[in-house]
Amino acid sequence: MNFSSPSRLILFNKPYGVLSQFTPEGRWRGLKDFIDIPGVYVAGRLDADSEGLLLLTNDGKLQARISDPRYKMEKTYWVQVEGIPDEAALEALRHGVQLNDGPTRAARASLMPPPPGLWEREPPVRVRQAIPTTWIELAITEGRNRQVRRMTAAVGFPTLRLIRAAIGPYTLDGLAPGTCQG
Repeated sequence: MNFSSPSRLILFNKPYGVLSQFTPEGRWRGLKDFIDIPGVYVAGRLDADSEGLLLLTNDGKLQARISDPRYKMEKTYWVQVEGIPDEAALEALRHGVQLNDGPTRAARASLMPPPPGLWEREPPVRVRQAIPTTWIELAITEGRNRQVRRMTAAVGFPTLRLIRAAIGPYTLDGLAPGTCQG
Protein backbone atom coordinates (compact mmCIF):
# COMPACT_ATOMS: atom_id res chain seq x y z
CA MET A 1 0.00 0.00 0.00
CA ASN A 2 1.18 3.56 -0.79
CA PHE A 3 0.82 5.82 2.23
CA SER A 4 2.68 8.75 0.68
CA SER A 5 0.75 11.90 -0.09
CA PRO A 6 -0.10 12.65 -3.72
CA SER A 7 2.34 14.77 -5.71
CA ARG A 8 1.75 18.50 -5.52
CA LEU A 9 3.12 21.21 -7.75
CA ILE A 10 2.70 24.82 -6.63
CA LEU A 11 3.26 27.72 -9.03
CA PHE A 12 4.22 30.93 -7.21
CA ASN A 13 4.78 34.42 -8.63
CA LYS A 14 7.69 35.50 -6.43
CA PRO A 15 7.83 39.25 -5.83
CA TYR A 16 11.03 41.29 -5.72
CA GLY A 17 12.72 41.08 -2.30
CA VAL A 18 11.67 37.52 -1.48
CA LEU A 19 14.17 34.67 -1.12
CA SER A 20 13.67 31.21 -2.66
CA GLN A 21 13.52 29.74 0.84
CA PHE A 22 11.00 29.81 3.64
CA THR A 23 13.23 31.58 6.18
CA PRO A 24 13.88 35.33 5.83
CA GLU A 25 17.46 36.64 5.94
CA GLY A 26 18.57 40.21 6.55
CA ARG A 27 16.46 42.61 4.51
CA TRP A 28 14.91 39.85 2.38
CA ARG A 29 11.57 38.17 3.16
CA GLY A 30 11.04 34.41 3.00
CA LEU A 31 8.41 32.27 1.29
CA LYS A 32 6.65 31.64 4.63
CA ASP A 33 5.15 35.15 4.28
CA PHE A 34 3.23 33.90 1.20
CA ILE A 35 2.96 30.11 1.25
CA ASP A 36 1.52 28.09 4.12
CA ILE A 37 1.61 24.60 2.62
CA PRO A 38 3.51 22.00 4.65
CA GLY A 39 5.88 19.54 3.01
CA VAL A 40 6.67 21.44 -0.20
CA TYR A 41 10.16 22.44 -1.30
CA VAL A 42 11.52 24.82 -3.91
CA ALA A 43 12.48 23.29 -7.26
CA GLY A 44 15.19 25.63 -8.50
CA ARG A 45 16.08 29.08 -7.24
CA LEU A 46 15.38 32.68 -8.14
CA ASP A 47 17.46 35.51 -6.67
CA ALA A 48 15.79 37.87 -4.19
CA ASP A 49 16.19 40.76 -6.65
CA SER A 50 14.47 38.78 -9.42
CA GLU A 51 10.74 38.20 -9.82
CA GLY A 52 8.47 35.63 -11.34
CA LEU A 53 7.75 31.95 -11.51
CA LEU A 54 8.99 29.71 -8.74
CA LEU A 55 7.88 26.07 -8.52
CA LEU A 56 7.47 24.15 -5.28
CA THR A 57 6.69 20.46 -4.90
CA ASN A 58 6.52 17.63 -2.38
CA ASP A 59 7.83 15.18 -5.01
CA GLY A 60 11.62 14.69 -4.93
CA LYS A 61 11.77 13.19 -8.44
CA LEU A 62 9.81 16.09 -9.91
CA GLN A 63 11.99 18.55 -7.99
CA ALA A 64 15.09 16.97 -9.58
CA ARG A 65 13.60 17.04 -13.09
CA ILE A 66 12.82 20.74 -12.73
CA SER A 67 16.03 21.91 -11.12
CA ASP A 68 18.80 19.55 -12.28
CA PRO A 69 20.67 21.01 -15.30
CA ARG A 70 21.08 17.50 -16.75
CA TYR A 71 17.40 17.56 -17.74
CA LYS A 72 17.84 20.89 -19.60
CA MET A 73 14.36 22.16 -18.72
CA GLU A 74 14.05 25.50 -20.48
CA LYS A 75 13.53 28.59 -18.35
CA THR A 76 12.16 31.71 -20.05
CA TYR A 77 12.90 35.18 -18.71
CA TRP A 78 11.67 38.66 -19.50
CA VAL A 79 14.68 40.91 -19.07
CA GLN A 80 14.56 44.70 -19.01
CA VAL A 81 18.01 45.94 -20.00
CA GLU A 82 19.66 49.32 -20.14
CA GLY A 83 20.09 50.45 -23.75
CA ILE A 84 18.88 48.98 -27.03
CA PRO A 85 20.57 45.68 -27.93
CA ASP A 86 21.49 45.28 -31.58
CA GLU A 87 21.32 42.07 -33.59
CA ALA A 88 24.98 41.30 -32.80
CA ALA A 89 24.26 41.29 -29.05
CA LEU A 90 21.20 39.06 -29.53
CA GLU A 91 23.19 36.72 -31.78
CA ALA A 92 25.91 36.45 -29.12
CA LEU A 93 23.26 35.46 -26.55
CA ARG A 94 21.84 32.90 -28.98
CA HIS A 95 25.23 31.25 -29.52
CA GLY A 96 26.34 31.41 -25.89
CA VAL A 97 28.59 33.96 -24.24
CA GLN A 98 31.81 33.57 -22.31
CA LEU A 99 31.39 34.12 -18.57
CA ASN A 100 34.06 33.91 -15.86
CA ASP A 101 32.93 30.33 -15.11
CA GLY A 102 32.96 29.23 -18.76
CA PRO A 103 30.78 29.59 -21.86
CA THR A 104 27.02 29.43 -21.60
CA ARG A 105 24.89 27.09 -23.68
CA ALA A 106 23.09 28.49 -26.69
CA ALA A 107 19.92 30.38 -25.76
CA ARG A 108 16.83 31.74 -27.43
CA ALA A 109 16.95 35.54 -27.43
CA SER A 110 14.70 38.15 -29.03
CA LEU A 111 13.49 41.67 -28.43
CA MET A 112 9.96 41.91 -27.08
CA PRO A 113 7.48 44.64 -26.19
CA PRO A 114 7.00 45.30 -22.47
CA PRO A 115 5.17 42.26 -21.06
CA PRO A 116 1.37 42.69 -21.15
CA GLY A 117 -0.23 43.27 -17.77
CA LEU A 118 3.16 43.89 -16.15
CA TRP A 119 2.84 44.85 -12.50
CA GLU A 120 4.76 47.70 -10.88
CA ARG A 121 7.85 46.62 -9.02
CA GLU A 122 8.35 47.73 -5.44
CA PRO A 123 10.78 49.47 -5.26
CA PRO A 124 10.62 50.73 -8.84
CA VAL A 125 13.49 50.14 -11.25
CA ARG A 126 15.79 53.16 -11.46
CA VAL A 127 15.15 55.22 -14.57
CA ARG A 128 17.74 57.38 -16.28
CA GLN A 129 16.06 59.77 -18.70
CA ALA A 130 19.00 59.83 -21.15
CA ILE A 131 19.26 56.03 -21.46
CA PRO A 132 16.43 54.00 -23.02
CA THR A 133 15.50 50.53 -21.83
CA THR A 134 14.50 47.47 -23.82
CA TRP A 135 12.85 44.14 -23.02
CA ILE A 136 14.42 40.86 -24.14
CA GLU A 137 12.88 37.41 -23.96
CA LEU A 138 15.71 35.03 -23.08
CA ALA A 139 15.31 31.26 -22.72
CA ILE A 140 18.13 29.19 -21.24
CA THR A 141 18.61 25.54 -20.29
CA GLU A 142 21.14 26.06 -17.49
CA GLY A 143 20.81 27.73 -14.14
CA ARG A 144 24.12 29.17 -13.02
CA ASN A 145 24.27 31.77 -10.28
CA ARG A 146 22.94 35.10 -11.64
CA GLN A 147 23.42 33.73 -15.16
CA VAL A 148 20.91 35.89 -17.06
CA ARG A 149 22.24 39.08 -15.47
CA ARG A 150 25.81 38.07 -16.30
CA MET A 151 24.87 37.15 -19.88
CA THR A 152 23.24 40.50 -20.66
CA ALA A 153 26.16 42.35 -19.03
CA ALA A 154 28.62 40.31 -21.12
CA VAL A 155 27.03 41.65 -24.31
CA GLY A 156 27.00 45.23 -22.99
CA PHE A 157 23.41 45.58 -21.73
CA PRO A 158 23.05 45.47 -17.93
CA THR A 159 19.86 43.96 -16.52
CA LEU A 160 17.53 46.37 -14.72
CA ARG A 161 14.64 44.00 -14.07
CA LEU A 162 14.42 40.23 -14.36
CA ILE A 163 11.18 38.21 -14.41
CA ARG A 164 11.06 34.44 -14.91
CA ALA A 165 8.00 33.91 -17.10
CA ALA A 166 8.14 30.13 -17.58
CA ILE A 167 9.83 26.91 -16.52
CA GLY A 168 9.23 24.27 -19.17
CA PRO A 169 5.45 24.08 -19.67
CA TYR A 170 4.63 26.04 -16.50
CA THR A 171 3.97 29.79 -16.87
CA LEU A 172 3.05 32.92 -14.93
CA ASP A 173 -0.19 33.30 -16.91
CA GLY A 174 -2.90 34.73 -14.66
CA LEU A 175 -0.75 34.61 -11.52
CA ALA A 176 -0.47 37.93 -9.66
CA PRO A 177 2.70 38.73 -7.70
CA GLY A 178 2.71 37.08 -4.26
CA THR A 179 0.06 34.50 -5.19
CA CYS A 180 0.25 30.79 -5.89
CA GLN A 181 -1.85 28.07 -7.49
CA GLY A 182 -1.79 24.31 -7.39
